[in-house]
Amino acid sequence: MPILSRFLPITTALIVVSVAMSVLSNLGSSPSVLSPWLIADPGSQGFQDVFAGQVWRLLTPIFIHFGLMHILFNMLWLWDLGSIMERTKGRPFFVGFVLSVGIASNIAQYIIGGSQFFGGMSGVVYGMLGYVWISGRRNPHSGLALHQQTVIMMFGWYILCWTGLLGPIANWAHTAGLVLGIAIGFRKPNN
Repeated sequence: MPILSRFLPITTALIVVSVAMSVLSNLGSSPSVLSPWLIADPGSQGFQDVFAGQVWRLLTPIFIHFGLMHILFNMLWLWDLGSIMERTKGRPFFVGFVLSVGIASNIAQYIIGGSQFFGGMSGVVYGMLGYVWISGRRNPHSGLALHQQTVIMMFGWYILCWTGLLGPIANWAHTAGLVLGIAIGFRKPNN
């Protein structure tokens, strides 16, 4: 297989932007760098920034990560699940998936969680998990498959995050991403 056909530009770009944002924001500890990337500017009400034309804020929290382990684990899962989806479903589907799941999970976290101080690719990653898991089960010939141990581990991590033992976690983003990924995976599978 030629090297260019194995190149994953969307997955790679998502990782590069996330890592760059982590470096620029000193792993999420620089409020001045983070402010334009948050879903809402600190002190603003609701979606007033978005309605004022700053629509990128609906998506950009997926690129914010708080700490080395946060960025490391999210990027490993993004590479693993994103490469499966980008290769098997194609770039247009993958871009649409990341945009829709990223925006939906960010909105859910902001509305239900009640704070604009959140970030991470994990809502999208849980969406990918749900999609690949359900699509692979519904259509075993789709090229989408996960080992049962991977699914069990990710659901175990999901539950552990909800306990609060790991500190503040964007659990509503995880939940919205997972539910949306599963719902998209339940659509009639394409071969």
